[in-house]
Amino acid sequence: MPDVKHFDPDRVLDEVVELFWRRGASSTGVGEVVAVTGLSRSSLYATFGGKGELYLAALRRYVDQRSRPVLDALASGDRGLPVIAEFFDRLIRARCEGPQARWGCMVSNAHADPVVDADVRQVLDDHHERLRSSMRAALESARSRGQLRPGLEVEATAEMLALLAYGVNLRSRAGAPAADLRATVAALLETLSASGTPAKEK
Repeated sequence: MPDVKHFDPDRVLDEVVELFWRRGASSTGVGEVVAVTGLSRSSLYATFGGKGELYLAALRRYVDQRSRPVLDALASGDRGLPVIAEFFDRLIRARCEGPQARWGCMVSNAHADPVVDADVRQVLDDHHERLRSSMRAALESARSRGQLRPGLEVEATAEMLALLAYGVNLRSRAGAPAADLRATVAALLETLSASGTPAKEK
């Protein structure tokens, strides 16, 4: 008879996501995964593979469940700069408040990890393209509404905003005050605005 799993793989993967998110891939050993999940090494390996495969599955789950809904909302928003301002406001609150405060972003943490294999790199590259394209869509909406200053290059600005999001994630993990992060975001968004004032809903 085939082996019957006596645990929920989705629940276990959620626990592993939080462990890798908080600790990072390089700093997390299989022994810690065993301790957190309560499973034996053999059960983990049989279900998920080795540590590399487990981390890859956790990273994909984080992207699907946490990143993608936020980026889809950013891309589909039709109010221009206020949508971008709201994206950063929610990002800073998520990184500085609540049970995952100061964990940063699992994707940004992965970019900073010294060991990244080809499969993980592909997930990171795909995520970056989605982030950049979502920023670009919001900027195009802002331009159609006359919110952007004349001559602003949308593609380069979308890349800049994507890099700002990574910076917020990494600086929050390092303990930067939320007020400082908000001031930085507001200053940058002000440089994009046709009116020279912060992006706010009118």
